[in-house]
Amino acid sequence: MSRSVVIGASSGLGRCIGVGLAQRGDQVALMARRRERLETAATEAGPGAVAIECDVTDEASCRSAIGDAAAALGGIDNLIYTPAISPLVRLVDTDADTWRRVFDTNIIGAALATAAAVPHLRESAGKAVYLSSVAGTFGPPWPGLGAYGVSKAALERLVEAWRAEHPDIGFTCLIVGECAGGEDDARTGMGTGWDRQLAEQTYPLWLSRGCMPGKLMPVEDLIEVVHTILRTDAATSMPVVVARGAPAGSGEILRSGRS
Repeated sequence: MSRSVVIGASSGLGRCIGVGLAQRGDQVALMARRRERLETAATEAGPGAVAIECDVTDEASCRSAIGDAAAALGGIDNLIYTPAISPLVRLVDTDADTWRRVFDTNIIGAALATAAAVPHLRESAGKAVYLSSVAGTFGPPWPGLGAYGVSKAALERLVEAWRAEHPDIGFTCLIVGECAGGEDDARTGMGTGWDRQLAEQTYPLWLSRGCMPGKLMPVEDLIEVVHTILRTDAATSMPVVVARGAPAGSGEILRSGRS
């Protein structure tokens, strides 16, 4: 039975992954800022889940939450980092505050949480998985999601740097396409707060540039991909895994780079 910490588990893909791992038999620490939502998710996940508040933009909060998770679970085998901010805004209109908000959550939070978890992951020869995006380095830039895409590209480089310094931990960057499924708090909410007019202008650009897949990937498939990564042999490195909806007729869901 693995002991997994899922950060960003109060909503969206993080919630789906945290609940899904618990329902597959893992002991799971669900982490996020919103305590009430976490407790609801933990109830759905079952008796193997515990809710722990964590603000990834605060270093002390990250260290305290990771310590609480290690104590509650008796150690940490896996870290899954899912939080992301994705404002829809043209680069020319992206101000300094927006850049800072995006990087505080998408990059700096990942670095702080990892630093807190590394001693536990080294002890267990564990694994760390980070949700990136096809808007990063995998595909063409998405107009209107420039800051988000840049942050995801930086996240992929960050994971490479962690792997170089700690080869005894299995670091994986999971590049996720567009997912379908989930209700209420389990919905991704990526487009929350987007300007409707700008969204209507950019959507045709995404299609014309090949950003969008032929079909969406079911959230259940993404959970299974994460579960598979965590169950691979410790001697097998999976630096990059691509999970996205396949073009019509392709049937491809997962591709991995191994070394």
